Amino acid sequence: MYLIPLMCRFVFLDPHSGSRYPAFMTSDLTSAPIPLLIRRLAIPAGTGFFFNTMFNVVDTWYGGRLSTSALAAMSLSFPVFFIILAVCSGVSSGATTLIGNALGRGDTEEAQTYIHQTLSFAVVHALLLTLAGLLAAPWIFRIMGASGEYLQLALSYMNVIFAGSSFFLLNYVMNAILNAYGNTTAFRNFLIGGFVMNLLLDPWFMYGGAGVPPLGLPGIALATVAIQCAGSFYLFSQLTKSGAMTVFRFREMKPRWPYYSELFRQGFPSAMNMMTISIGIFIITWYVGRFGEQAVAAYGIGTRIEQIVLLPVMGLNISTLALTAQNYGACRIDRIRETLRVSLFWGVIIALTGTLASLIFSRELIGFFTADSRVAAIGISFLNIEAFVFPAYLLLYVSVSAMQGIKLPGFGLIIGLYRQIAGPVLVFQLLAVVMGFGLIGIWWGILLVTWSAALIVVFYVGRTLYKLEKEMKCT
Repeated sequence: MYLIPLMCRFVFLDPHSGSRYPAFMTSDLTSAPIPLLIRRLAIPAGTGFFFNTMFNVVDTWYGGRLSTSALAAMSLSFPVFFIILAVCSGVSSGATTLIGNALGRGDTEEAQTYIHQTLSFAVVHALLLTLAGLLAAPWIFRIMGASGEYLQLALSYMNVIFAGSSFFLLNYVMNAILNAYGNTTAFRNFLIGGFVMNLLLDPWFMYGGAGVPPLGLPGIALATVAIQCAGSFYLFSQLTKSGAMTVFRFREMKPRWPYYSELFRQGFPSAMNMMTISIGIFIITWYVGRFGEQAVAAYGIGTRIEQIVLLPVMGLNISTLALTAQNYGACRIDRIRETLRVSLFWGVIIALTGTLASLIFSRELIGFFTADSRVAAIGISFLNIEAFVFPAYLLLYVSVSAMQGIKLPGFGLIIGLYRQIAGPVLVFQLLAVVMGFGLIGIWWGILLVTWSAALIVVFYVGRTLYKLEKEMKCT
C-alpha cells in the first residue's frame, strides 16, 4: 500500500567514533535504557500508522469521486480485505517474537534461519491466500447481499487486491524482521512514501492518461498493489543493507517443518485474534443497525474518530513486542516489567489526552463528518461514553503485545473471543434489549466489556511475569 523513498536512509552518528550507522544497529534492546528504546521504536512506528490511515482516507476519497456505488463496493470489501490483514498480522507477530527471542539469547544463526523460513512461510501462505480469495470472494460477497453491478464492482476491486496479496504479506514479514532487530524507521519511510505516491497513482489509474487506460475502481486497487510491489524491493534492500539478513540463500528457504510449526503456533492465535475484530464489528453494527441507518452512520463516525485518537498507541504496541521478545530470550524479565511500566505510563497519558479532547470537542468532531443533526446527536452520545474506553484499549493492546513477546499468543485470542464476541452478545442483549436502554445500552456495553477485558489482561500479565521470574532457569 505504500511508497518507497529509495534515496531516504535515516542514520545515527556515533558521538564516540564519528562513524555513521543505521540507527537501530546501535541499539541493544537487552541493555540500553528502556525509555530511550521505547521512544526510538514507538515514535517512527506511530508516525507510520498515521500515514497508513491517511493512505486509506485517500483511497476512500477517490472512490467517492467515482460514484456512490464504487464507495459502497469498497466498504463492502473491507471485511474480506481484513482476511489479508489478519494473515499478515499473524505471520508478522510470530516472526518478530521468534526472531527476537533468538537474538535475545545471542543465537544469531537461529535468527538467520528463522528469517529465511519466515520469508518462505510468507510466500507459501500468500499463494494459498491468493487462490482461496479469488475462488471465495464471489460467494462471500453474495452472502453479504451483493448482486448485479454492485457485486461486479466489489469483485473488480478485491480480485486485484488478492492477486497482489503476496506483496502485502512479504512487506509485513520483512517489517517484522526489522522490528525484531529494533528498526521501525524503514517501514515508517515506506508508509510515508506510500501515502505520497498514492496521491499520484490513484487519479492516474482511475482516469487514465500517459498510456494508461481509465481503469475506474480497479485502478485504485492496482495503485495499492503497485506501491506494495515497489515496497517489497525497498524493504528487502533494507534487510540486506542493515545487516539484519547477513546472506540471502534460496536453499535456506526450503520449508523446514519444525520452524514452520513454531511460526504457525505463534502466528495462528494472533491471526485469529485479528479475525475476532472483524466479527466484533459485525456484531456491534448488527445491534446498532436495529435503531436505523442514522445510528449506524453515527457509530461509523465515532469509530473513525476513535481510530485517529488511538494512532499513537499503535507505536507502543510495536515497541512492546520487539522489546519483550528480545528480553524474554535474554531472560530479562525485569526489563519486560519496565517496558510495560513505561509503555503503559505514556500510553495512559496519550489515551487520557484523547479522552479529554473527545469530551470537550465532541460536537465539533462529529460535526466535521456530518451535517445531519440526528446523526450528530447519536454520535455525540456515543463519543461521550466511548471516550472513557480509550485507556482500556491502551491496556489491552500493550499487554497483549507483551504476551505475544513471551510466546503466549493464545491468551490474546481468548480475550479477543470474549471482548469481541461472547461479551458483546450477552451484554448488548441484556442492556439494549432486555432492560430496554436502547442505543445507550450498547454504548455502555462496549465500555463494560472492554474495561473488564483490560483488567483481566493486566492481572494475568502481572501474574504470568511473576511466575516466570520464579520458574525461568536462564543460562
